[in-house]
Amino acid sequence: MAEFEVLAVGLHEPDAAQRFAKSLRETGFAVIKDHDINMSGIEAMYDVWSKYFNDDAKLSDATPAGDSAGYFGYKSENAKGQTQKDLKEFYHIYESRGVPAECETITRKFHTDLINLGQTLLGWLDQETPPEVKTKLSMPFTKMVEGSEGNLLRVLHYPPLPEDITPGEVRAAAHGDINLITLLVTGSEPGLQAQDVNGDWHDIPCGTGYINVNSGDMLEQASHNYYPSTVHRVINPPQQQNKSRYSLPLFMQPNPDVQLATQTAGEFLQERLNEIGQGG
Repeated sequence: MAEFEVLAVGLHEPDAAQRFAKSLRETGFAVIKDHDINMSGIEAMYDVWSKYFNDDAKLSDATPAGDSAGYFGYKSENAKGQTQKDLKEFYHIYESRGVPAECETITRKFHTDLINLGQTLLGWLDQETPPEVKTKLSMPFTKMVEGSEGNLLRVLHYPPLPEDITPGEVRAAAHGDINLITLLVTGSEPGLQAQDVNGDWHDIPCGTGYINVNSGDMLEQASHNYYPSTVHRVINPPQQQNKSRYSLPLFMQPNPDVQLATQTAGEFLQERLNEIGQGG
């Protein structure tokens, strides 16, 4: 990776699949633009969930220890290898699990639309991955997620920073994602950065309506390092921009019995959940 250039790919461009796979291969990130997910639906998601997070009733939805769905409070998660908790709260949504009633309709549609887009993108990787890499896969990427109940929509809220944060505390410490690919509708505020092979950090484009896509650790494993899982973070805002930030990542998760490289997706997931403080 001589140069860190995240490609912006139009969903319906004739060479979209090729350019998407190239960007993931070279940077671990790509940007999807001109997609079919309605902007009004994205705005409605931010609106309904900002109301949810600003109501103390959310506390009654706190997730029991060992569960992976529902509300996770402020400072409930740390990045792998970090002891300080991230300055965020979030809600985990699965297709088969409950959602707050006031968020139900818009969230279900948004979740489904993102999963459909994710399946398209994994199909592009099936199409563009070189034959010598494909032979190492236990199955095509699209098959790995077929019928999966683990496709996780995470609604994230990064509150305005308090004055008494401890040195080193950040909104989201440097980490790699666990899953195959992550689809992230551009956050309501800037702050997402990715790290190149030289250790330098780069801002990820924050254009209106963009969907950032990045490789996860499971994709890196399954592809035997062909698609790198790039480390990324969410930095703290400057004082003059210290306000809430909302983010809507979808984590495309393989079925638990899918063989990655040396372990199954289920084994790897549990290992990583333990490392970030969410293990049962």
